[in-house]
Amino acid sequence: MAAIGKGGVGFEDLLPMMANKLGGEGLINELCNGFEMLMDKDKGVITLDSLRKNAALLGLQDLKEDELVSMMREGDLDGDGALTQMEFCVLMFRLSPELMEESWFCVEEALQYELNNNSK
Repeated sequence: MAAIGKGGVGFEDLLPMMANKLGGEGLINELCNGFEMLMDKDKGVITLDSLRKNAALLGLQDLKEDELVSMMREGDLDGDGALTQMEFCVLMFRLSPELMEESWFCVEEALQYELNNNSK
């Protein structure tokens, strides 16, 4: 993924910093705000065209056309050519390996807790 802004901080570095600063709920709110900024207001989803038009609002103006297309393809889980809010949020987490690792760690901890408490 291209660097965000002129400081050279990549997206994969930015999302974990946001998560640490904002907490889980705050991060989800920010992702929802990002979705709102990128979406086609008439359709309620992110289209390739709305992504092209609005990418600069999130500092993504340096992404090339093939990177935008790739981002849409990777995030479009149902194959309809657009990103719903859920698909967008899943894509943002998938683009951040550090957050994915932390998420799996939390899931494993929760499962272990449930297993320990339900076996008693």
